[in-house]
Amino acid sequence: MNDPKPLWKPTESSCVESEMMKYLHWVNQKYGYGFKGYEDMRKWSVDKIEEFWGSLWDYFGILHEKEYDSVLRGNEIVGSKWFSGAHLNYSRNVMELGKQEAAVLAMDEDGKTITLTKDRMIGNVASLRKSLKEMGVRKGDRIASFLPNVPEAIESLMATNSIGAIWSSTSPDFGSKGIIDRFKQISPKVLIGIDGYSYNGKKYDRTGVLNEILSEITSIEHVILLNRYGFSKERGRFLDFNELTRSATNMEYESLPFDHPLWILYSSGTTGPPKAIVQSQGGILLEHLKLLKLHYDLNEGKRFFWYTTTGWMMWNLVASSIVTGATSVLYDGSATFPDNYLIWKMAQDVKISFLGLSAAFLTFSMKEKLNIRDHFNLENLIAIGSTGSPLPPEAFRYVYEQVKENVWLASISGGTDVCTSFLGGCPCMPVYEGELQCINLGADIHALDEEGNDLVEVMGEMVLKKPMPSMPIYLWGDPNYEKLRETYFSRYPGIWRHGDWIVLTSRGSAQILGRSDSTLKRKGIRIGTAEIYRVVDEMEEVKDSLIVGIEIKGGEYYMPLFVVPAKTLPPEEIRKRIVNNIKKNLTGRHVPDEIIFVKDIPRTINGKKMEVPIKKILMGFPLNKSLNIASMANPSCLEEYMTIAAEVRKRFG
Repeated sequence: MNDPKPLWKPTESSCVESEMMKYLHWVNQKYGYGFKGYEDMRKWSVDKIEEFWGSLWDYFGILHEKEYDSVLRGNEIVGSKWFSGAHLNYSRNVMELGKQEAAVLAMDEDGKTITLTKDRMIGNVASLRKSLKEMGVRKGDRIASFLPNVPEAIESLMATNSIGAIWSSTSPDFGSKGIIDRFKQISPKVLIGIDGYSYNGKKYDRTGVLNEILSEITSIEHVILLNRYGFSKERGRFLDFNELTRSATNMEYESLPFDHPLWILYSSGTTGPPKAIVQSQGGILLEHLKLLKLHYDLNEGKRFFWYTTTGWMMWNLVASSIVTGATSVLYDGSATFPDNYLIWKMAQDVKISFLGLSAAFLTFSMKEKLNIRDHFNLENLIAIGSTGSPLPPEAFRYVYEQVKENVWLASISGGTDVCTSFLGGCPCMPVYEGELQCINLGADIHALDEEGNDLVEVMGEMVLKKPMPSMPIYLWGDPNYEKLRETYFSRYPGIWRHGDWIVLTSRGSAQILGRSDSTLKRKGIRIGTAEIYRVVDEMEEVKDSLIVGIEIKGGEYYMPLFVVPAKTLPPEEIRKRIVNNIKKNLTGRHVPDEIIFVKDIPRTINGKKMEVPIKKILMGFPLNKSLNIASMANPSCLEEYMTIAAEVRKRFG
């Protein structure tokens, strides 16, 4: 690849004053190294992983009750033991390491704003902790939540961990089946919920969903309800959340082993029941401190926001951000209500420092031609984060042309599996169009070909060759790691295969080209779906798109492109423009066999395109074997795809 011109470069002062550079100088002084820049330090972080992760323990001043006797035990990723002997508590570190006055700033669709001071939060957590213990909650018990993105959810997480119980959450907009599929696996003792939620200006009653959950999950002994909207009329049946946070009491923390379970997250579950992923309290604490303080440059005085729900791992990261001393900014509601400028106005009004969004939202803002720069004062905005899917190059350009010329754009990539990012932001590196700035510290990322050889400047499978503390300690109900090995290690034994196509550049940056399990392989050439989207989705004629490829009889390959048109042009004219644009920017091999117009593109609740399930439907798999409807944001669109699939099978046999 030729070196392109950067869209953004850090100033010398911003780099020197960053947490990343402070850490680099500290490492040089402590260990006698002479690292001159980020890439030197990154190579050390994966060559000497024990020294690196041990250095973070000291640099961040982890609060602990017992010292560790070794940083890492075990030669394999599966079953490796981190910081054995150490005892600590995640909640204690989150609530005591940061010295900010305001811990949380929360807003909702009704315009209500709440500022939660650190002292008030600790008092609420202490009171809720006392109530949970009186209910009989003990270390190792599971507490499940379907609260929205509100301060009470963070308080509930902190109270849960302070006891050593295990947290798990979904958002209230999940359907009852989606919630039950997740929580039934883990047999929670306590359920913390809400009576309803607000979205796009409408209030939705969830008391019926609550009753369905209770009828299906018999392990639940107590229900704590946040009766915010007045939908619940059964006074006395459930414990009132607000009543449980009113008693004055001292805060206490259970001293827990480093690898004690902190929370249970869930895979997207697009083709079956979601996998229940268990992560450790010490592993998450150390990883989130590294990510938030070093890679996102958070500290006292800054305000951190990510548009998320409690059903996505980014919410867990937002909760952890309090540990840095920054204020965690929450928003409960639609990103486009009452208009498409809501998030940008919020960034201005509450002076957000780091604005986290999805790639889909940035692309939407671009397609809607929102001129942010001329309408809002974003002088406090230092960085914009993007994740969820690859951010196309034209969206990079949009940010710098229409949002803010001198903003740091951190496009990141990671996963629920590790509750962090592997690649993404660095305050001391340039931003190139369509690229993630760096491989993160401690992430031994490689691009491999089918034989397991390393690749540079060529698309390959993204893998990790060495462990990280936030990797799952196990999957729930998988004591012998059989499901864990099958999920991540079946392709390359002993090496974590993450399921993304990646290009590592010689500059240290990277490109993500889509999910490898949805790879297009035409005439022997592997094509990442993101390559197609980068060309098609920038077109004014296209509102959204999805591409898949399937093998058909006779060794042929069928590659349809599904398109939601954005303009009322004749269909053949739109098709012609799409084909010409793909040929011009890619190759003839990238041109789809057919362009099919649809009303909507199927997505998960977290906004990811459902390529593999649609591929399976086209191949003739039954609907219940192709996807989990409870994981979908828009299941009503499936009927159209089932009709298309029947026609495709009729044509190809």
